[in-house]
Amino acid sequence: MEQHLKNKLAILPDQPGCYLMKDRQGTIIYVGKAKVLKNRVRSYFSGSHDGKTQRLVSEIRDFEYIVTSTNLEALILELNLIKKHDPKYNVMLKDDKSYPYIKITAEEQPRLITTRKIKKDKGKYFGPYPNAYAASATKKLLDRLYPLRKCRKMPDRVCLYYHIGQCLAPCVNDVSKEQNKEMIDGITRFLNGGHQEVKEDIERKMTTASENMDFERAKEFRDLMFHIDKVMEVQKIQSNDGIDRDIFGYSFDKGWMCVQVFFVRQGKLIEREVSLFPFYNDAEEDFLTYIGQFYLQQNHPKPKEVLLPQQVNAQMVEELLQIPVHQPKRGKKKELVELTMKNATIAINEKFSLIERDEKRTIDAVENLGEKLNIEAPLRIEAFDNSNIQGTNPVSAMVVFLDGKPKKNEYRKYKIKTVEGPNDVGSMKEVVRRRYSRMLKENGPLPDLIIIDGGIAQIQASQDVLENELGLDIPVCSLTKDEKHKTSHLLIGDPPEAVYLPRNSQEFYLLQRIQDEVHRFAITFHRQLRGKSMLKSSLDDIPGIGEKRRKKLLNHFGSIKKMKEASVEDLHNAGLPMNVAEEVIARFESQSN
Repeated sequence: MEQHLKNKLAILPDQPGCYLMKDRQGTIIYVGKAKVLKNRVRSYFSGSHDGKTQRLVSEIRDFEYIVTSTNLEALILELNLIKKHDPKYNVMLKDDKSYPYIKITAEEQPRLITTRKIKKDKGKYFGPYPNAYAASATKKLLDRLYPLRKCRKMPDRVCLYYHIGQCLAPCVNDVSKEQNKEMIDGITRFLNGGHQEVKEDIERKMTTASENMDFERAKEFRDLMFHIDKVMEVQKIQSNDGIDRDIFGYSFDKGWMCVQVFFVRQGKLIEREVSLFPFYNDAEEDFLTYIGQFYLQQNHPKPKEVLLPQQVNAQMVEELLQIPVHQPKRGKKKELVELTMKNATIAINEKFSLIERDEKRTIDAVENLGEKLNIEAPLRIEAFDNSNIQGTNPVSAMVVFLDGKPKKNEYRKYKIKTVEGPNDVGSMKEVVRRRYSRMLKENGPLPDLIIIDGGIAQIQASQDVLENELGLDIPVCSLTKDEKHKTSHLLIGDPPEAVYLPRNSQEFYLLQRIQDEVHRFAITFHRQLRGKSMLKSSLDDIPGIGEKRRKKLLNHFGSIKKMKEASVEDLHNAGLPMNVAEEVIARFESQSN
């Protein structure tokens, strides 16, 4: 251990707070919290650890810490620091799976919609629902019961929904706040477990209609009751109180944790969420972090109450979320918590071996690649690819792989600005210069290895920019293809020399994946620009066609080819005045002759 780390460890305070671990480039790679900073931070540098924690510790070159007054303050600060710095070793919840919700908008004339995005927009959200069909079926039923407006933008005349009784037509009628409030209250009551009350009211109306010999109306009410039963069909009753609650359980082993959340809505267990991730702190502490991210950063709607296992600090969670948190000791609620714990244990046992194998393969590939190239393990790799067709719309793209995995939020696109025509060497010099002069200016992370598209000339051009213009010493290599256009070997060094890798090795597969990804990204970007350029040139100088109408036409038809196949009427229906549509047709005809 370096002396400056020993000195900092010796003076750590015995107070709660957060610590930020940094790598050799000063990048924050892990954020943690501790009840006692001195004990927690020192523990990383003493004793034995599992493989994942050993890898984290091996990258730590420095750390800083922030003292807080309480453990709760440390938890809130940790959540904010993770969100700000996005450290690669922290648990970061992603929206890989989003559930449908039913929403009452907060507009003057509210609408009822289904959505998968939760926003802080004063709308009322209900759910989650187990699948899109369940949410859609429930919404359709509510549309029949409560005729809120349907149109996204207020039209100037009534639509079909008004004629079938599913809208009060606020576009032409005066729909009061009281009427809207009555419908919103009815929807809220229904979705909060009051559907039986609504059904009983409809049954009374059906009886009255039948007694008045209005059998057609009675049949409508009967059908509504049937739909309520179908939509609200009980899957598995878990409680009779109808309270919406989220139930958490977790299990951990060998540096990995599995968290399961059961969503109970209106007494039914309707869905669960499973998350499996590595952790580097105390298991209970990281579980608390997960819960904080789940509600405060992913914006999951808070239920009426949360159920947690006994070993968790429920008081801290309650203070954080400002909703009731319980740790049941008996009865059905305890059985539900135990069920989540059991499921978490089963999931981690079943999936752990496969995940660890994949992780090990990726780590081995990165480390083996470093050995073969005689450089430090390239934990951060940045790859560039140029794309142009006969010199038109020259572009370059860059992808980032961190620990052998793509980090898509750091991908970048470049329009070539200083090079005319198909000049791959000049284009590569430009993008390398732009990328790393900016990283130096912004103190951004620098790669351990740069992979470029091209041969010896491109390598030497890139090295010239890095070393002689920017003063950087970063290894540059290129992937060379054989006569069958398949990846063959690497070129690296000054002068560049060939490095051959076994085709069945993990490091070879990693390089192929990086090469395919950057090529895909560059080609996609080039096609986008080329499509826009073709559209612009095809419609240049036509009176009445500006940038907005160009975009509108492309959105409507999807491609130049389909636009050229369109008739005058088709173009007019897409939003062009008739005289402009005729001009467009005339232009296309002249271009084809």
